[in-house]
Amino acid sequence: MAKSRFEYVKNYELPDPLLPNAHIVVRVDGRGFHKFSDAHNFEKPNDQRALDLMNAAARAVMDEFGDVVLAFGQSDEYSFLMRRSTNVYSRRRSKINSTVASIFTSAYVFNWAKYFPGAELLYPPTFDSRVVLYPGEKEVRDYFSWRQADSEWCGWAVDADGSGGPVHCLRRGGGVPMSPRHRLTPPPAHINNLYNTCFWALVHDGQTPREANRTLQGTNSKDKNELLFSRFGTNYNDIPPYFRKGSVLVRVDPNPVPVVLLEADDDADDDGDEDATPEAALASAVEKRLSVEAAAKANGEDASGPKQAGGSAMPTTEAAHAKKAKPYEGTTGEIVVLHEDIIRNPFWRARPWLLA
Repeated sequence: MAKSRFEYVKNYELPDPLLPNAHIVVRVDGRGFHKFSDAHNFEKPNDQRALDLMNAAARAVMDEFGDVVLAFGQSDEYSFLMRRSTNVYSRRRSKINSTVASIFTSAYVFNWAKYFPGAELLYPPTFDSRVVLYPGEKEVRDYFSWRQADSEWCGWAVDADGSGGPVHCLRRGGGVPMSPRHRLTPPPAHINNLYNTCFWALVHDGQTPREANRTLQGTNSKDKNELLFSRFGTNYNDIPPYFRKGSVLVRVDPNPVPVVLLEADDDADDDGDEDATPEAALASAVEKRLSVEAAAKANGEDASGPKQAGGSAMPTTEAAHAKKAKPYEGTTGEIVVLHEDIIRNPFWRARPWLLA
């Protein structure tokens, strides 16, 4: 940039570096998406096209930033976790914040025709974003647990007479207009997802939103499950995890170090999870295997290193390679979309690099 007498104005630009050695989370959130999804006729109660488009926009962010190791999306928002040691843009808050929002928004518009063929984009969508720092692993896990719990909750509105309904959101495709109403603190997450599933089933069956709300007033979870099954033949637990748990984007290690299991682990987590994946079970089993080997060493017994399936010892060269391999950092490899529980331990045990 050429020197000039006007260059002094640069002194008004304040540096805004983020604290070092802290986890960076960037959350992108749609602005005015109640109106946007109404104008573009998103399907109710779930619009997979809209969710797939959000996933494509999130993938574009991860393609641009290798240091984004995890993304979680639900409704009209996405959260991105950067490696704790990242130095992207010298950790400048404004640069990270604006670039992530810009890439996400432009990718959303660019891919619109792919996911909504034949549907004209009537006006440009906009997204805001914020950067939040978290000091440790607990806070990061609690943040993503909060967002997944919130994925079951898209808001509740109520009138002075006690009537109301779900507020508009992508995963449920819309709801009662919010403007003249007041938000209330949400009840437990799964109850709200169950409520909205019942609500839209009733609306599609011919009831008005107000009538559907009155039908559901005073009902508990058992009543709602019974209503869905007896009236609509729907088992709530059969609803795809895509709509119940949101979307998780992570990378897969392209050169995984061989690990060995003594046996399959049926208990992926102490609390159990009907949606536990084989990968989650693997993580739990590996953890148990390491505990067994540590105990064996302490007792002076044979702990011969990495094992193959069936428990036999790995060839010496392969075991040596496993020891020398650089730990995977989550910055390379194929990006995959998952729909699973990120609140319980198995997801994180299977991917220790996320919090490294």
